[in-house]
Amino acid sequence: QVQVVESGGGLVEPGGSLRLSCAASGRSLGYYVIGWFRQTPMKEREGVSCIDTTDVNTEYIDSVKGRFTISSDNAKNTVYLQMNNLTPEDSAVYYCAAEIGRCFSDFARYEYDYWGQGTQVTVSS
Repeated sequence: QVQVVESGGGLVEPGGSLRLSCAASGRSLGYYVIGWFRQTPMKEREGVSCIDTTDVNTEYIDSVKGRFTISSDNAKNTVYLQMNNLTPEDSAVYYCAAEIGRCFSDFARYEYDYWGQGTQVTVSS
């Protein structure tokens, strides 16, 4: 059993930055893929990025490439999503999810076993 908890959301102006954290407990994240997703009331849930701890593969959707960076700290059992140059279109509830596997380009279609409660990101002036 793995529990994941997101934190780091908030209100930021366009062009600003936030770093989201996904802290895991209950089991080491070794052999897991961690996905970051986002959702708004008007849009379906969207896979944003993933990372695996096996060989540290990472993937990003096109709209965040060059602005978002996913990383992991295995000692802290935590995955981070550094978000720079944020735009209002990035506003959403961000969720992290975990399952055993690898990070590949189709990560958004995986059947994740564990989900966090989400953290709100609002980009507005």
